[in-house]
Amino acid sequence: MKRFFRAIALAAALLTSLPLHIQAAELLIPVGQVIGLQLGSDTLTVVAYDDALGNTARSAGLKIGDELVTIGETAIDCAEDVRTALNQSSGPVELTVRRGGKLSRVCLTPQQTADGPRLGVYLRQGIAGIGTVTFYDPETGVFGTLGHGVSDSKGTLLHMTQGQAYEASIQSVKKGKSGEPGQLKGSACDSAFGTLLRNTPQGVFGVTRQGWKGQPIPVADYAEIHTGEAAIRCTVSGGEAQEYSVNILKIYPQTRPDGRNFLIKVTDPNLLAATGGIVQGMSGSPIIQDGKLIGAVTHVLVNDPTAGYGIFIENMLDAVS
Repeated sequence: MKRFFRAIALAAALLTSLPLHIQAAELLIPVGQVIGLQLGSDTLTVVAYDDALGNTARSAGLKIGDELVTIGETAIDCAEDVRTALNQSSGPVELTVRRGGKLSRVCLTPQQTADGPRLGVYLRQGIAGIGTVTFYDPETGVFGTLGHGVSDSKGTLLHMTQGQAYEASIQSVKKGKSGEPGQLKGSACDSAFGTLLRNTPQGVFGVTRQGWKGQPIPVADYAEIHTGEAAIRCTVSGGEAQEYSVNILKIYPQTRPDGRNFLIKVTDPNLLAATGGIVQGMSGSPIIQDGKLIGAVTHVLVNDPTAGYGIFIENMLDAVS
């Protein structure tokens, strides 16, 4: 396994063009803090109708969740492309949108405003949410979170063109129950403290100069992980991460590609009382066994929120290299 990070030159603005490299780092800080994630992409998605101008778009058949592909002859990759296409129009425009994996066409007349023609909808470029930080390397500023990739509306890995990480705090918890996964509901600060550089099937990775304090611990090899007692570190209230007891029930092949490398069950009564088990937003929570970082929480079992899956830390670190 490539368990090391080569030194990264962090520019003042933490430029998104910086690559993630590798240099020897046998010790990492298991974090367990929740953060806000903003992943930018080259896709614009309709997320809401404008209160005053949205009736025309709604009547024309533009739907929430539609991804803009073209307006007229202009390919749409960013908000500036939308403004350019509308400013060049002089009447109705034809939009090509991706809906449910298929292309559809919508014809509508842009609404004229003091700021120029508008579609009457709000667009989002990329995906925002919260997750839990798995590890931080204080030597290089590299961190990893989620333990799985972020997907687009089509269910495929989001092509991230830029990304930022924000401090966040938990506002409330929706407890999980059979058939209905729970969720951590949080809010993020306005100013970014780190830059996201890579979205992979094994997690989202970035760099920060701010980092997290804590005692670095060794990283476990695959052969060292065993069934039995372990702990996860996560934040479910306030701002401090806590450790909670879990039991590793089963270990799967290291090469399993879906982030389900071992099966865990929450046994800690305090965590069960607070969340019902594993909930959305806990993805990335570091898993510690025998004083070593062995992986991260990735999934919850829909029919049993007390149980879920984790990814081996080796697989996460291989994705960084």
